[in-house]
Amino acid sequence: MTRLLVILALLTATAPPVAAWAQEPAPAAPSVGRQAPLSGVLKSIAQRYPGRHLNTTMGEAGGRPVYFVQWQLTNGHVVIFLVDAENGQIIGRQGN
Repeated sequence: MTRLLVILALLTATAPPVAAWAQEPAPAAPSVGRQAPLSGVLKSIAQRYPGRHLNTTMGEAGGRPVYFVQWQLTNGHVVIFLVDAENGQIIGRQGN
């Protein structure tokens, strides 16, 4: 478990700028002044990428609020999804 935490810390600390993230399809128009519930975001990720949730932090990318969701795929690889916090759409990802 300690090894996984060290790996996650290194991934977060060495993540490239948001522009370098693999691009997902363009998100729908954001809901102004609202924040997507994290439970819905996690459900959406789970439907597209079987695995388990490891950690989530809030931040900002391109002037908008985002969730950084650390997710472990069923093959053991860890992916960090960049999710628009207003509409819940995946806008990028880092990892395998």
